[in-house]
Amino acid sequence: MEEKPLTDWDSGLCDCFEDAKTCCYGFWCGICLASTVSRRFGEGSCLPLWDVCCYGSYGCIPPAAVSMRAAMRYKYRIKGSLCEDICISFCCAGLSWCQMHRELKFRKKEPIILNMQSQTVVNMQPAPMMMMPPPVYYPTQPAIVQASPQ
Repeated sequence: MEEKPLTDWDSGLCDCFEDAKTCCYGFWCGICLASTVSRRFGEGSCLPLWDVCCYGSYGCIPPAAVSMRAAMRYKYRIKGSLCEDICISFCCAGLSWCQMHRELKFRKKEPIILNMQSQTVVNMQPAPMMMMPPPVYYPTQPAIVQASPQ
C-alpha cells in the first residue's frame, strides 16, 4: 500500500487574518473556539477545560491543545513533530487553536448538494367550467289589454 506524502498546514500559525471570524472568535472567547474545534474533530467539547485547569498553574503545558494538535497532524498527515506541538501549544495556545479551526474548515468543507429532481405540480383548483350568464330580470309592467271592437 502506497503511503500518502506529508502535507503542510493549510494556513500558518500567525495567519489569523486569513479568516477574521476565527481570529475574533479565538480572541474574544478562546475556550469556546477550543471547544468547537474539539467537538468538530470528534472529541468531547469539554476536553479544552483541561487547558484552563493547567494554565492556572504557570509552567504547565496545555494537554488538550497538544493532544488535539498531534491528533490532527496524524489524521491529516501534516508535517511536524510532537516537540513542535508542545512548544506551539505552550507559547501560543490561542494561535494554535485558531490554526486548528482553520484546518478543520479547510478539510471538512460541506459539499453543495443540488436537488435536480423534477417536482410534480398539483393544481388544487377545479377545472374551469363554461358559465352561463346570470339571468336578467325585467321588472314586470302591468299589461294593458284592449278590448277589440265588436
